[in-house]
Amino acid sequence: MTLSISPEKTRIGWIGTGVMGQSMCRHLVKAGYTTTVFNRTRAKAEPLLELGATWADSPREVAQASDVVFSIVGFPADVQQTILGENGALAGSKPGNVLVDMTTSRPSLAIEIAEQAALREVVNIDAPVSGGDVGARNGTLSIMIGGDEAQVEALAPCWEIMGTTWVWQGGPGAGQHTKMVNQTLIASNMVGVCEGLLYAHRAGLDLERVMQSVASGAAGSWSLSNLGPRIIAGNFDPGFFVEHFVKDMGIALAEAERMGLKLPGLALANELYGKLVEQGHARSGTHALMLALAGMSGVDWSERDG
Repeated sequence: MTLSISPEKTRIGWIGTGVMGQSMCRHLVKAGYTTTVFNRTRAKAEPLLELGATWADSPREVAQASDVVFSIVGFPADVQQTILGENGALAGSKPGNVLVDMTTSRPSLAIEIAEQAALREVVNIDAPVSGGDVGARNGTLSIMIGGDEAQVEALAPCWEIMGTTWVWQGGPGAGQHTKMVNQTLIASNMVGVCEGLLYAHRAGLDLERVMQSVASGAAGSWSLSNLGPRIIAGNFDPGFFVEHFVKDMGIALAEAERMGLKLPGLALANELYGKLVEQGHARSGTHALMLALAGMSGVDWSERDG
């Protein structure tokens, strides 16, 4: 049975109110959905509570109060605990409920959760997203979805609130595999963005003028247009944490190895990001890669002119 969705009759649960989750959940609350939330640190959920969301003390309690539960947490281990743990969302779910994990996680874990959920007559959907903090705030995320096609279609009212692009990719785990494609594309692109701006700096060019020329041409990309200005300004606050990106690349490389693929560009990006973590920037934004690359060339990005 497919669960139909509307603000009037669907109770929403939300687990994980960090950089991405808080904005995504806010859109649903403002759309009129009765919403119950949980986060390990309650203070990060306070803005949602002020908008009318209700607090729960565990993922299990969120599920008990909800028809559809969305989660977006940090690492696969967090997903495992949040959904499959003793106080996880699945334990609190009733037959006919829907669990939607929007964390970037292992495809194999998404399949495992779907199998465990099916035993309780619960539908599980894996729906990782791309677009960073900007996309989350603006409701313009790209959502990559795996799971029951009919239920995915029925969730359209929610997808359309959170994103401008949502595509069903196939059965359980297909959303996560698609996100691995996304992260592989981003990884090498981010290296190029940082190296290009570093070249421009060393050549003595005005970086804003360079951006005007290259961002609208064949070299243009989301990362260049959205994160390039932050790099130029020396603002490395996270739209997406380095440590989470390293986690994603690790998953993608492991999946590639399992499939017999060699991805040298991704492996290089992973190595460079490892150096960034060693420098203490695990909780910086992914565009902080500039700091590692600049350091390799003896450039102190924070001290440059302009």
